[in-house]
Amino acid sequence: MAADFELSAELRTDMGKGASRRLRRKADQIPAVIYGAGREPQSLTMAHKDLAMACENEAFYSHVLTLTIDGEKQSAIIKDLQRHPAKPRIMHADFLRVQMDHLISVEVPLHFLNEELCVGVKLGGGQISHNMSQVEISCLPGALPEFIEVDLTDLELGQAVHMSEISLPEGVTIPALTHGADYDQVVASVHLNKRAELELEEDEEEASEGDETETGSEDESEE
Repeated sequence: MAADFELSAELRTDMGKGASRRLRRKADQIPAVIYGAGREPQSLTMAHKDLAMACENEAFYSHVLTLTIDGEKQSAIIKDLQRHPAKPRIMHADFLRVQMDHLISVEVPLHFLNEELCVGVKLGGGQISHNMSQVEISCLPGALPEFIEVDLTDLELGQAVHMSEISLPEGVTIPALTHGADYDQVVASVHLNKRAELELEEDEEEASEGDETETGSEDESEE
């Protein structure tokens, strides 16, 4: 893993909606909670600016974090963020404690490789559709990747890459695939764009009209 994320927090004793509003308004702090690993949940407060800065890094969402809570370090992953509907403001954060010998499920981003070299684009004149931007994986915390790469080089026009075809790092699985083929979603596909489809339809119509004209001429000559 290329990045390390450490955040500081304090135990929160002043509870309720009014207290949360005061935190955000006066102290530039936000309420948060950490739970899991067989321990009681803990209500926290943390600096908004520190969390907001960490959230700017894509790896933050798929990384084991270190939370220092009143001097105690705890390993966790971010499970949920509540954001203001109209302002660039985080309202609440949920963290899940992790144990290094217990599996975790995390949404990780997909990075698509070699789109400009894709056979269906270069030779078929198609365009790529990204049907998914992230995928839920399961692994031990020490094996958690920051992202999953999907190579599109050999994808031809009309073809698609499914979740089952993704090359996963060792120790990483996709839980959805255990539920059967119906859950094997399309990750990316190559298809003709609308303009190319219209041109192809026009060419087919012209060819069809040409065939009809030739058939009519042959019938007239036989008469």
